[in-house]
Amino acid sequence: MAAPARHGIDFRTALQPIDGFGFSMAFQRADLLHGARGLSPAKQRQVLDLLLSEDKGAGLSILRLGIGSSTDRVYDHMPTILPIDPGGPDATPTYVWDGWDGGQVWLAKEAKAYGVTRFFADAWSAPAFMKTNGNEKDGGELRPERRQAYANYLVQYAKFYRQEGIGITDLGFTNEPDWTATYASMRFTPQQAVDFLKVLGPTVRASGLKTGVVCCDAAGWDRQVAYTEAIETDPAAGRAVQTITGHRYSGPTAIPQPTDKRVWMSEWSPDGATWNENWDDGSGYDGLSVAADIHNTLTVGNANAYVYWTGASLGPTRGLIQLANPGDDYRVSKRYWALAAFSRFIRPGAVRVPVTNADPALQITAFRNTDGSRVIEILNTATTESSAEFSLRGGHDRHPDGYVTDGTRSITPADIASTHGTTLTATLAPRALTTIVLD
Repeated sequence: MAAPARHGIDFRTALQPIDGFGFSMAFQRADLLHGARGLSPAKQRQVLDLLLSEDKGAGLSILRLGIGSSTDRVYDHMPTILPIDPGGPDATPTYVWDGWDGGQVWLAKEAKAYGVTRFFADAWSAPAFMKTNGNEKDGGELRPERRQAYANYLVQYAKFYRQEGIGITDLGFTNEPDWTATYASMRFTPQQAVDFLKVLGPTVRASGLKTGVVCCDAAGWDRQVAYTEAIETDPAAGRAVQTITGHRYSGPTAIPQPTDKRVWMSEWSPDGATWNENWDDGSGYDGLSVAADIHNTLTVGNANAYVYWTGASLGPTRGLIQLANPGDDYRVSKRYWALAAFSRFIRPGAVRVPVTNADPALQITAFRNTDGSRVIEILNTATTESSAEFSLRGGHDRHPDGYVTDGTRSITPADIASTHGTTLTATLAPRALTTIVLD
């Protein structure tokens, strides 16, 4: 083994705060988890534990909800709360609420019981009659005369959730406005997004809801930059937006967003047309690839949150967990364990801290939690075991806890780290994610 590389971690200094790690179960996937295809209550609880329990599972802390769309996507639809045109932009609408919302109300209540406090509701499309193409599918744009009606619609959705005991903390009006999908979708240019924000912001403020507005969930992190710049250069839009959100399907998070606001990577799952349970197979949709993406998003993109696309689904899903179709069973991917290795230990309110990395084969991030615990995540991309030394500033611990995630282990406790004064030494398995926790 080569001589240990020497790294530095300064736990006294704070970089960006971490709002959390999350997932979505939109488009009836929450209903699938509730047993629509045969999953028993006992297995439902096991999957909920995997997704939401900090002790038994990933402890994911952000739940992304899909705001009503009556158009098919993958599994049936998300029920709309405004199914018919009330007769014009200023006519009084008749909202419909079933208290279920495709299973999302049930899931949100379960998440709240596990301690989740961030509920991020996002719309893929406005109701068809508010759009230029008269269809919730295939893009189209929001009609300018319907801006206020659409803002009211979004606020009403949040009010329905408040009625159910769930506070929508983060509210989005568009999903991938830069891309036309054959399922529910709606186009906004950056200027159109700004124009709508000038309506939505005051409407949310006047509603009495404790809800922050997010924008704009562009399909690519690079494409989100134009939306972010438009918001930053317009004072009214800037006041309306609490959090900048972007996806990263068109490429990795190569730059930070040009803003001082909170920034979330609000949706991604890797490509792939088959279910994949592998840790490191070179496919790009294995566990190691997801671990590397989380590292890059937090360090290069300076994101405050990382929201994976879907927690559990059927068939050749790119989700974290595969549910039987039909049946009372499920399978867990190594993608899940990659995300869980971060989300279980790095809790909401943590801050990322500076790392001096002396080995290009290692991807290292470090964090300080609000309870004083400190977490180091080390992805060893080399094919050989290595040893690393860390000079710690801002406290030390005599008994660090180590965990390894690789082809055979899944956040498995391992005696791989020790400290002497302010020096921490760790043995790093090849092609593995090592998590070290200091109290």
